[in-house]
Amino acid sequence: MQPFSTSSQNGSRTLSSGTALQLFTSMRTFVAGVRSLILFAFISASLVKSFAPYAAGSGISEIKCIIAGFVMKGFLSFWTLLIKSICLPLAIASGLSVGKEGPSVHYAVCTGNVISRFFDKYKRNAAKTREILSACAAAGVAVAFGSPIGGVLFSLEEMSSYFPLKTMWRSYFCALVATAVLAAMNPFRTGQLVMFQVRYDRSWHFFEIIFFVFLGIFGGLYGAFVIKWNLRAQAFRKRYLTRYAVLEATLLAAGTAILCYPNMFLRIDMTESLEILFLECEGGHDYDDLCDAKNRWSMVLSLAFATLMRTFLVIISYGCKVPAGIFVPSMAIGASFGRMVGILVQALHENFPQSRFFAACEPDVPCITPGTYAFLGAGAALSGIMHITVSVVVIMFELTGALTYILPTMIVVGTTKAISTRFAKGGIADRMIWFNGFPFLDTKEEHTFHVPVSRVMTPHSQITHLPSTGLSLRALESLLRNTKYQGFPVVENRTSRILLGYIGRTELRYAIDRTKKESIISPQAKCLFYPPASVAVRTPTATVPPVTFDAIASSSGIQTIDFSRFVDPTPLAVHPRLPLETVMELFKKMGPRVVLVEFKGRLAGLVTVKDCLKYQFKIEAQERGGDGEASGHVERWEERLWGVMQGVGEAVSGFVGRFTK
Repeated sequence: MQPFSTSSQNGSRTLSSGTALQLFTSMRTFVAGVRSLILFAFISASLVKSFAPYAAGSGISEIKCIIAGFVMKGFLSFWTLLIKSICLPLAIASGLSVGKEGPSVHYAVCTGNVISRFFDKYKRNAAKTREILSACAAAGVAVAFGSPIGGVLFSLEEMSSYFPLKTMWRSYFCALVATAVLAAMNPFRTGQLVMFQVRYDRSWHFFEIIFFVFLGIFGGLYGAFVIKWNLRAQAFRKRYLTRYAVLEATLLAAGTAILCYPNMFLRIDMTESLEILFLECEGGHDYDDLCDAKNRWSMVLSLAFATLMRTFLVIISYGCKVPAGIFVPSMAIGASFGRMVGILVQALHENFPQSRFFAACEPDVPCITPGTYAFLGAGAALSGIMHITVSVVVIMFELTGALTYILPTMIVVGTTKAISTRFAKGGIADRMIWFNGFPFLDTKEEHTFHVPVSRVMTPHSQITHLPSTGLSLRALESLLRNTKYQGFPVVENRTSRILLGYIGRTELRYAIDRTKKESIISPQAKCLFYPPASVAVRTPTATVPPVTFDAIASSSGIQTIDFSRFVDPTPLAVHPRLPLETVMELFKKMGPRVVLVEFKGRLAGLVTVKDCLKYQFKIEAQERGGDGEASGHVERWEERLWGVMQGVGEAVSGFVGRFTK
């Protein structure tokens, strides 16, 4: 017995040492992988912070404002395009719970803006440039999902406030060319445009509508929950973490890797996870025994954990200072939840196959396809987070090519829309516009205030306006230096306030610079903002007629400068009693920077988009009532959380310091 006992002990020692070696090797591999993820996140965040801060985030919110007429210098520049194109793959490779679809729209629009600058037709016409941007947004979504028609509908439904028929045709052509080029490149060498394309050859049953509605309810609740808590995370980030953008991104990457590694669905890439969850069980598609009935309940628990953990990671990760989208992370969350529901329904059918509820199922043929539930759950989550409907249905159809699943997708998305509208106002892109304070009026919203525009306008006593004559060049330049207004009303004189026109700040600055470039101008030269009644008009000290840019004299004795050609003599003006809702419609449909308010020919005030939004937020705050106390409670909670984070940081710093000494 002794030799046998000895050999048994040696075998157990060999086995334990082999297990220890294997464990050690796995740990080394894991640590090396985490190190790589941290490095990717660090490089991405550092490049964004140092060279192109506008490259951070998704960009959809800002593009919506730009297409609506808001000016953001540098947001669509070549430098932003370059940095975002470099940093987006790094951010995805870092393992953060962010997607590439939103940033794909941003760099597609950047490309369109950069190319359009080479053509005077678009360079000098902002309206035509916005048409190009709308078409490029469609191309970005088309490439991201392999869905050209879905991209056009996304641009129509979500991005553009004004979408004429010619823009739709151009968007379709742009999306078509982009998708064709992607198909020719064949990026995955499988013939698929995106990794999670799938084909279903099995139909659905009417009794499943109950479960489809349940998935729609989940999508609506998911969208409302994530939007609410992500905005709170954004407020915390803005208040406390602005100076630590790079550190935040690296810690998020490390934390995501540690939390996701134990779970089989979180460990892999999100697009790969979507592909696995969408597939049917038949045909050899079985990832880690996902379709094995013996592992059913462990898979349900694993999918539930993946759903909850991914939701948490999306809330804290979306908005960090790296290129980050939310489309695919939301679809991954919806797919994991949908697959879990599909497995439960499949188990219910197998336990009660003779039930009248399942009477529509054919014998000896699989009745429930869990992959379709994952597919519908992904559509529900995407619709819930973005508050879009038609484009989601078309995108999901183009991903599967299954006509039979259009009706279930419509049922799921319709239910999601109803729940989302009940619990949240606008998708996450709209809420980010509100959070950042961008001047954007949503065309999907309807308002009834029952107040005239005079209640909202800035009165004439608080407006800097220009007299048509008598203002010196020195005073005009001082006015431009000391104010930041984007334009000035022109009146006959400051006493009568008879409105003559409006001149933008950019046009005025250009006119002054051009005058100085072409001739030597005295600082005391008088400025004319209204054409003189006759050529013989002279200023008190002038010895020459008023100067125009067609014939500027080369002498330094010019005493009068004519800026009238740069003044808009017919600005958009309304009566003080016009309803505020009508003025808001003017901003939405026509996109002016400012609307002047005049009464009997005299300037009474002016109103901007920001004035309308301030009044809207004021009314909404009054309707909500008790939000002030809740907001104070949230701020106190954020202060305590920041104190805990500082304490942990100091403890870690001290611990590391002891080992480095």
